Amino acid sequence: MNRITELFKIEFPIIQAGMIWCSGWELASAVSNAGGLGLIGAGSMYPDILRTHIQKCKAATSKPFGVNVPLLYPDIDQLMQIILEEKVPVVFTSAGNPKTWTKTLKDAGITVGHVVSNVKFALKCEEAGVDAIVAEGFEAGGHNGREETTTFTLIPLVREAVKLPLIAAGGIGTGRGIFGAMALGADGVQVGSRFVASEESSAHPNFKAKVVEAKEGDTELSLKQLTPVRLLKNKFYHEVKAAEMRGASSEELAQLLGSRRSKKGMFEGDLEEGELEIGQVAAAVKKIQPAGEIVREMWQEFLAAREDFCKVMF
Repeated sequence: MNRITELFKIEFPIIQAGMIWCSGWELASAVSNAGGLGLIGAGSMYPDILRTHIQKCKAATSKPFGVNVPLLYPDIDQLMQIILEEKVPVVFTSAGNPKTWTKTLKDAGITVGHVVSNVKFALKCEEAGVDAIVAEGFEAGGHNGREETTTFTLIPLVREAVKLPLIAAGGIGTGRGIFGAMALGADGVQVGSRFVASEESSAHPNFKAKVVEAKEGDTELSLKQLTPVRLLKNKFYHEVKAAEMRGASSEELAQLLGSRRSKKGMFEGDLEEGELEIGQVAAAVKKIQPAGEIVREMWQEFLAAREDFCKVMF
């Protein structure tokens, strides 16, 4: 047992990221049932849809689970009200000021984590009273930090700056990755891209197949003028790249992005016109597996990596 397993009352210090269009109740409950912490990704859900996913997750697991809530969501008040009413045990917030909702959630007995991409916001999390910090490096999929600080650099910096339980994210999808993150000072890890290619992921089969096919260099951080996001290279990505190269304004880029681009790619399976958000570690994902198998496989790899290290060093 370590600080993360104790805090969240889970078996393994592995948290499944709350990814838009990919992490509904099926994935969250499967990860929780396997001993990790599953998160429902509220960023792509209307309030009534979120309530349904929470209720179905409760029915599918007796283990702790949580909800990830991007604080820039327009219906944030309604989402939080549902979370409070449904007595969700864990909430991870992201993309906003942790002070906004942390006290309200904690007063209701909810354990709160917040996702950051730099030391400055990690310190703000500590001030806000969150229970744990997710420090996400540049390698991660989805929305990312403009600083482009890698996980290898970020985790030791955050570890030195704050005393809270620390969860490493970005570029982690194997047991060796977990071991490396812990060696750098993390107490646990958050894994996203590996779980996109799970059987229980709500991502479209076309997108899952594309993730498995991905090679090193097939992703790039894009749209930094808006909200930085790591994308698989496809027709839409190349249109964005061309627009950025010619100096397109934020308004032009926003118009190119539109309002349903990520749903079109990840949920509906349009591999050319859709926005395909995924991390660099997709290059290491070789097959689509049950989520529980992924959790157990990563943990066995972690134990083997730890044993190998001890043999080499001692």
